[in-house]
Amino acid sequence: MLALLMAAGSASADPLPQWHSLIESGYAKLASETGNLEAKANSYCTAPSQDARSQLSAQWRTAFEAWQAVRFVDFGPVKQNNLAWQFQFWPDPKNLVARKAGQLLKSPATDTSIAQRVSDGGVAVQGFPMVEYLLFDDRLNESDQALPSEPACLLLQAVSSHLHTNSMNLHRQWQTFQPHYLSQDAYRSTSMKAAMTALEILVERRLAEPMGLRGNNKRSIYPSDAWRSGHSLAAVRASVQGLHDYFMPGLALWMDEVDEPALAQRIEDQLSRVLARFDELPNAMAPLLQDESFYQLQGLHVSLSQLQQLLNDEAATTLGVIRGFNSSDGD
Repeated sequence: MLALLMAAGSASADPLPQWHSLIESGYAKLASETGNLEAKANSYCTAPSQDARSQLSAQWRTAFEAWQAVRFVDFGPVKQNNLAWQFQFWPDPKNLVARKAGQLLKSPATDTSIAQRVSDGGVAVQGFPMVEYLLFDDRLNESDQALPSEPACLLLQAVSSHLHTNSMNLHRQWQTFQPHYLSQDAYRSTSMKAAMTALEILVERRLAEPMGLRGNNKRSIYPSDAWRSGHSLAAVRASVQGLHDYFMPGLALWMDEVDEPALAQRIEDQLSRVLARFDELPNAMAPLLQDESFYQLQGLHVSLSQLQQLLNDEAATTLGVIRGFNSSDGD
């Protein structure tokens, strides 16, 4: 599988063209899926029905997973204008998404003014969590402000449009970024550290904290992402799949350069073992936080920790990549 992915991405033995090409394909998918999300939101609000609502909810999950797959890229165009935060404001310990939504839904707005208010409203308003709130929040859905009310539909359409515009801009800017990325050898380490940081956040924040292994030592679904939609573990799986599809082939080329293909294969094998674990898990994390099924999360956490050790310790040491400070440190 690894050999096929490497061949599909680029014929070059240099990891940078490989990474640029594969990340571009990930951004292209994000742009396409957010376009589908915007279209489904408009269709539902034009002619609301249960079937249209189901299609819209399913498309939110698909588009959100496309974002999760490229979420590890924390450099380049995605750093401009806080784009990563605009896609996903997380974590949200003060429930800002719900508070901001409440303010917007209570204030009369037109389709043009709501678009401006979303654009000016900050990252808690602009991304996937806001759409998730409108679609899946239990308390909202029991109120007279629930979809397909006019205020909720205006907000849904404005945020979906904002997501699609940002996705298209990100894809275009990544293409423009190509000459600079390919000409700077330092982006090898930058790309490697991005994957290391993403894996660390995944293990320590997205899994360990809800499991009560970090922070206040209490099990809680609220520190996870996508808890409202019951899609927390599916989001984690999409991030691991993204590392497999968009990062691993370039890493394998670099490991070949330093004559360490065996270590690359060990990382690939561990990635495959982690992905196989998800086949036995639900999309939601909350049910597994119960005592009788908690061992399944523990097994997943151990497997991901082993992957983290291979990548962040063995591979980084072999390649001379020194991990620096990241935003997950010191919390």
